[in-house]
Amino acid sequence: MSKHRKLGPAAAYSHREHVVTNVNVAFRDTRTTGQRVADAVARIVGGWPFIICQSLLILLWIAANGYLVYQATTNPGYFSVWDPYPYILLNLVLSLESAYAGPIIMMSQNRQDEKDRLMAEQDYQVNITAEEEIKVIMAHLAHQDELILEILARLEAFRQAEASADNAE
Repeated sequence: MSKHRKLGPAAAYSHREHVVTNVNVAFRDTRTTGQRVADAVARIVGGWPFIICQSLLILLWIAANGYLVYQATTNPGYFSVWDPYPYILLNLVLSLESAYAGPIIMMSQNRQDEKDRLMAEQDYQVNITAEEEIKVIMAHLAHQDELILEILARLEAFRQAEASADNAE
């Protein structure tokens, strides 16, 4: 048996530089003020608390205007309605809200798409590295199999030589 046996593939493998990065941290650190505002607006507008609060405000608006219509018809000198049915002012306010919220939410979604693309690219790089390492591991296992078969062959030859020596005595 040679003292200087060639090392297996795993011992000779050199790892590349670290390919995993935290995309969330990298993305968060590069955001502009406008992007941070867009993300905050999307977080607020895209949740149930906002929908519930907005629904309550709309119901309050309608109820207050309905009450004022009733008071104006029963008491002629009472405060007049600021937005009578069909609630044109309310419709204008909601249209303005959607006109501004829509593009802001789209900006946030576009940033999320860009982040998803970066994460997919990173996953691809990690998969390539993992594939290389799996190939090395498989080659190393094959190398170990060869060594084990060589050892088993030597053991078998040793047993046969020992058995021959016992029979010769």
